[in-house]
Formats: sequence, structure tokens, C-alpha cells
Amino acid sequence: MGAEVAAVVVTYNSAQHVDALLDSLPAAFGDVPYTTVVVDNGSTDDTLALLRRRGDCTVVESVNDGYGAGMNRAVRHSPEAAEILVLNPDVELDAESVPRMLSVLRRPGVGIVAPRTREADGSLSPTLRREPTLARAGGLSFTGLPLLAERIEDPRAYVTEHPVDWAVGAIWLVDRECFDALGGFDETYFLYSEETDFALRARDRGWLSVYAPDAGGMHVGGGSGTSHATHTMQMLNRVRLIRRRRGTPAAWTYYGVTLLVELRRALLGHRASWPTLRALVRPSLRPAALGASDAVLPR
Repeated sequence: MGAEVAAVVVTYNSAQHVDALLDSLPAAFGDVPYTTVVVDNGSTDDTLALLRRRGDCTVVESVNDGYGAGMNRAVRHSPEAAEILVLNPDVELDAESVPRMLSVLRRPGVGIVAPRTREADGSLSPTLRREPTLARAGGLSFTGLPLLAERIEDPRAYVTEHPVDWAVGAIWLVDRECFDALGGFDETYFLYSEETDFALRARDRGWLSVYAPDAGGMHVGGGSGTSHATHTMQMLNRVRLIRRRRGTPAAWTYYGVTLLVELRRALLGHRASWPTLRALVRPSLRPAALGASDAVLPR
């Protein structure tokens, strides 16, 4: 492997944010050599024109076949490197954040490092997660109870370095050996749950995901846009993940709980939940990007 870290980014209508990300990289890497590859998944705004004007990244144009597919493509177009820095286009890294993450990643058994992340207003972004389970399907993260909450809200969990089940993949430093052993991201998820799947598969093979609060960055969130379709994909892919990891009976149960949760949200005024409910019960209404996969039950 080469000495450089491969920074990889996937853009989709990201003109509003990607400049700030790329501008933050020199200070974030410090003395660590790196290359940057940006895969554009068919943007229709000024993203490509903006990227072409820059001289600090390799730009790969692609159709939009999903976030995981875009990331895998970016890695394939990168020079060989021992580490891969996975970045959303709507993040900015703090100075020296990469050397600090590298010091953690290079310990034996560590496959993924996630830094402390803040929102655009400077507040803590709760990026740490527990493994999805049937008990955690109810959207009860606000309880803070580990049995019921997938998202970790307790600020005390963000103070010290420790292993986690998984963390939001907006900023990840990944060991290349780990990445290759898993075959990269599972491209069948298209969008959402691909980082959950990756981290859990890594853990299955003995690789740790570690939270490193000494490194930091800012994540705007929703930098490529959100919609009813993306919310639907998020819910459907969670059912798919449960099915693949825990089997069909568990997936049916998770599917039923998801129906109830989305109905409750819809009745409380969350407009995105109505299309999700319809897609859950009528496969023909599911986003075309999911194809005829095993995303949810029933078909």
C-alpha cells in the first residue's frame, strides 16, 4: 500500500457545500500526504463545474447508482493507500483531525474511526449508535434507555474514546484491509443503512469501530437534499438490514413495528410518514432505486 491516505467523496447536487469541505482538507491532514477523489452521482446543479475548476481533486462522473456504489467507485479510482477517509460533501474537518484519527486507526484490531461531530450551530451532533434490534425499532431514542434507543443521546458518551457498534458515516477513517475484506459498501442499499451494514459486518470479522473525540468536524446534514423518497428508503432499508442479519421472522416483526411507528408519526404531523406508510404496504410505490430487492416484507 502507498503512504498516502485516500480521501473519497460522493456528491449529488452538492455545490452549496463541497467547496468548504475541500478547502478544509489541507489543515485537516496537516503533514499527512493524501489524494482526493470525488465521484459525482449525476448532479444537475453546479457541482461538476465547481469541481472542474479546482485542481486539488480527481473528479469521476457517474450515474446515480447509490451512495455505497459511488464510494466504492471512488476507492477504485484512488491510488493504493493503507487508509481511506470517507467523507460526505456537507462536512468540514477540523485542523489536524486526520493525524488524530490515524493514531487510533493504526492500533491492532481497529477498522473504523469516527470523530466527534458538531452541527452547523456548533452543538454536539449525536452520531453514535447501538446495533439495530427489534426493541429499538420504535423510535424511542429519547428515552435514553440502551434497550430501546439506537441513537446515543447522552453527552457523557461523547467525552472519551471508546468502541461503538457503529457511528454515522459522514466522517469515517477506514483501514483499507478492513474495506477490502468486506468488499466495500453493500451497493444494494442505495442510500441509508450502508454504513450500519458495513460497521456491523466489520465487527463480525473482528474489526472495531472506535469513537475518537480528539478529532473533530462539522456536518451540515441533508447536504444533498432530503425528500419523502429518502425517508422511505431509510425505513425500508432498516427492515432489509434486520432481515439479512436476523432472518425473516425478525424482519416481519420489525416491519410491523415500523408500520406502527410511521402511522404514529403521520398522525403527529410528520408529512414524510404518509408516503412511507403507503410504500410499506404497497410495493409498487417503493422508490425505484430499491428495485426488486429484498428491501421489505411483504413483497
